[in-house]
Amino acid sequence: MKKKVNATPAVKEQPVKKKAGPAADSKKKGEPEVNDKPKTGNEHKGDDHEEEEGHDHEHGGIFGKNTEMIFAIICGVALGAGWGLSFISGLPSWLSLALYLTAYFFGGFFTAKEAVETILKGGFEIDFLMLVAAIGAGILGAWVEGALLLFLFSLGHSLEHYAMGKARKSIAALTSLAPPTALVSRDGKQEEVRIEELVLGDIIIIKPNSKIPADGVVVKGEGSVNQAPITGESVPVDKSPVPDASKDFSNEASIKPQYRVFAGTINGASALEVKVIKEAKDSTISRLVKMVNEAEKQKSPTQLFTDKFEKFFVPAVLILVVALCFAYLVIDEPFAKSFYRAMSVLVAASPCALAISTPSAVLAGVARAARGGVLIKGGRPLEDLGSLNAIAFDKTGTLTEGKPQLTNALPFDKITEEELLTLAVAVEKLSDHPLAEAIVLGAMEKLKKAHIPEAHNVKGITGRGVQAEVGGKKVLIGNKALFEKTILDGLLKQVEDLEKEGHTTMLVKRDKDFIGLLSLMDVPRKEAKHVLSELSSLGIKKMVMLTGDNQQVADAVAKQIGITEAWGDLMPEDKVKAVQKLDKSEKMVAMIGDGVNDAPAMAKSTVGIAMGAAGSDVALETADIALMGDKLESLPFAIGLSRKAKGIIKQNLWISLGMVAVLIPLTVLGIASIGPAVIAHEGSTLLVVFNALRLLAYDSAHKNVAKTKKRKDA
Repeated sequence: MKKKVNATPAVKEQPVKKKAGPAADSKKKGEPEVNDKPKTGNEHKGDDHEEEEGHDHEHGGIFGKNTEMIFAIICGVALGAGWGLSFISGLPSWLSLALYLTAYFFGGFFTAKEAVETILKGGFEIDFLMLVAAIGAGILGAWVEGALLLFLFSLGHSLEHYAMGKARKSIAALTSLAPPTALVSRDGKQEEVRIEELVLGDIIIIKPNSKIPADGVVVKGEGSVNQAPITGESVPVDKSPVPDASKDFSNEASIKPQYRVFAGTINGASALEVKVIKEAKDSTISRLVKMVNEAEKQKSPTQLFTDKFEKFFVPAVLILVVALCFAYLVIDEPFAKSFYRAMSVLVAASPCALAISTPSAVLAGVARAARGGVLIKGGRPLEDLGSLNAIAFDKTGTLTEGKPQLTNALPFDKITEEELLTLAVAVEKLSDHPLAEAIVLGAMEKLKKAHIPEAHNVKGITGRGVQAEVGGKKVLIGNKALFEKTILDGLLKQVEDLEKEGHTTMLVKRDKDFIGLLSLMDVPRKEAKHVLSELSSLGIKKMVMLTGDNQQVADAVAKQIGITEAWGDLMPEDKVKAVQKLDKSEKMVAMIGDGVNDAPAMAKSTVGIAMGAAGSDVALETADIALMGDKLESLPFAIGLSRKAKGIIKQNLWISLGMVAVLIPLTVLGIASIGPAVIAHEGSTLLVVFNALRLLAYDSAHKNVAKTKKRKDA
């Protein structure tokens, strides 16, 4: 039974790649050292388990994929017919026996087939014990109970495999997101080719309302693209052509969202031409499918516990069964009764429900997360995410927009805001400094189509600002250090007050007069404050912002978004120490960042979470959990799902262990026979599987929290 969820036929098994980047040199708590041996496909960081053989339980046969179910039904019909005929006098007894044997054949066919295959490979199939119990019942002449055991067991298995197949189909459905062919333009001609035949640099034509077949950049056309299948974004994203279509983007680490498209996303009403930057096997959707399939095989802490438990439990049960076979030597009863009791105990104690309880929940949880634009790499991060007490956030790009924006334009004396901004744009548009770009973008949003004068003799003043001539007058734009000898106390106080609030200030001077003050800031994400509130409602006790900015800026941002603590002036190595400090005090801590420069800190956390991973190969590799879209609001969804999964895993453990704890004494004492034991056994197995499948219908709890809050506000 423990092998049931190891096969996902939709995608071939791929080896798990070793972590890239700085995180490769660090390891999680309790992890074995990672060596450079080729991987088999079942290894993963933090999963201390041996490789298992996969086994496909979606049996084929003369009736196709439904063969196992049909065999179970034939078994039941033969059993019912044989039992019914046994009450008709005058019929030969061998007729009922023949029907019972028919039931044995069809009910035990797949169990026997799997057991033989496993034993030939040197393994052991727990289900084989059921076959032994049925044969034992037949030897004792209890053909009805033996056939009933096999009927219920085979019917339960076929229903279980059908249910687990639904979870696998959620994952397999990802493979059908990208269309099989693409319309490519080569040498002035359009031709349809398979996506595997696309090469880097090909120009593909995307028709309106069609799926995009490859990762690429837009080179012609404008329109919106529905990226929900990959990033989980609910609102279509506007796309426009890249400024330089001839540039090689295949190795570009960061491409702006408005230029980039992903395979499997859906084009809007406009036709687009896209330059291919990833081959089909390396596309984001291909990597996502591969990693989700790999995640299915990674064992959670609970599953590791159940595996260890079974190593002791199964031998103990076998010893008990053998001992019960000889109970007739101690108590006054025939051997047949002792043997029958032993077979009943064997059925009652088989840990099938225990073996499937955790893997089924992990499979369903990972599949549901993938549908929501969250990649969870296995059982360990799925369970750990639901146990978090604290979260450390990188500031830039995680809690904030990640780029400075013009926040204030304060003109002095009789200067108008338009005149101040026009002068600033004239000078700054000739500078390549990131702050200059932010000033120009922010100013032009306000100025619209205003005339911008020409600036001449532009010179950068390293670390301080820029100077130029506009309209025959000297213009200086820079920080307070540029004007330290001429700045007045009143103006200096105004500058310092803004800086205390987290702003970067730029003074504008024309000839001898200060004419205005500009301020810029990496502004908080609009959703940050609400997300932090939702995380608090989910039970996250401590949230800390980590940043390399000075403490004043950190405190100002923290005040705006409502985060409890902000730690500033941190170098990358200081962030690692900060995470270790949090881990020591809070035990379970997550680190969320962009997955690149935060990788060392992520490696030291219980769970590393990367944002915007759809556009970053490194983030996909380094993080335990990847939020495919650049959406902070995916975090409460992921944590809520994880907590739900953790709760279901606990429920399944209680169900499976509780059933065994009840059935063993009942069968040992002779109160329950093989029939009731197999009904309870198969019932508990199906119950834990269907309980786990509830995760596929999970609707993020944080949405309900938000709705409740809105109703209260209203």
